[in-house]
Amino acid sequence: MVKMVAGIIFKKIGKIYYFDKGNIEVKVNDKVVVETARGLELGTVVLDNKEVTNEDIIKTLKPIIRIASEKDIKIYEENLAEAKDAMEIFKDKIKKYKLEMTPIDIEITFDKTKIIFNFVSEDRVDFRELVKELAAIFKRRIELRQIGVRDETKKIGGIGMCGKELCCKKHLREFHPVSIKMAKNQNLSLNPSKISGVCKRLMCCLQYEDETYKELNKRLPSVGDEVELKDGRIGRIQFINALREEAKVNVLEKGEVVDIVNVKIDEFKITKKIRKNKNKDVSKQEFKELKKLEDK
Repeated sequence: MVKMVAGIIFKKIGKIYYFDKGNIEVKVNDKVVVETARGLELGTVVLDNKEVTNEDIIKTLKPIIRIASEKDIKIYEENLAEAKDAMEIFKDKIKKYKLEMTPIDIEITFDKTKIIFNFVSEDRVDFRELVKELAAIFKRRIELRQIGVRDETKKIGGIGMCGKELCCKKHLREFHPVSIKMAKNQNLSLNPSKISGVCKRLMCCLQYEDETYKELNKRLPSVGDEVELKDGRIGRIQFINALREEAKVNVLEKGEVVDIVNVKIDEFKITKKIRKNKNKDVSKQEFKELKKLEDK
């Protein structure tokens, strides 16, 4: 059975959530009030007519309640203003209790019954006294939520080493696992400063071309393979350019390098393949440090 649903976001570049439209007609950029796990929320329509089947739906879709009225939008704006004021109080109380935590932002639920304080910390924080005081000040339910460094960077924004706005701030709606293997697949340097982003985790863009490189690498030779060129000379592969399907080959005579040539992969034949060691380029300690950059 096919159902028409709407895709809705609650933050500017946030994850898209799907809701049952029912009999309500919506269009892109409409503000709508929807039912969520934490109560009513105001969101923005980014997909107005998406077809899904029962198999695509993991759980029961919650409904769109109504198109947002002027009153709804006013409540939303009031919540944003209150959250901004609450941030100053949050910062002051963190200093008062000398807690090792960095405040990031504050969310107030649409019905005003709950305030969520997002923060970053290297370690677990005992904030029980802080919660009690915040509850006494704001007279409603309080939640302190520890978020990850990727989420922190997404909220704050910045410029990547490519010179452009960070992907997570500009267009990346969800974070996906990024691994060291992705960097190796693309023959990138395993220098942490070269492959980590502003958040000090592996750059999200490593995943963009990973599938392409994995397919290419299935039929490409490996660095270190011995090859015979068309002119009969013997060489050893020094570097592979997967996208160009080209190899840099050290031409050998009596074990010494006498020339370096760039050749297409169909212009030589492999005479001896090396046994791959996936971590041969780094020491055990370096590999441990690199693993810390992964954020799954």
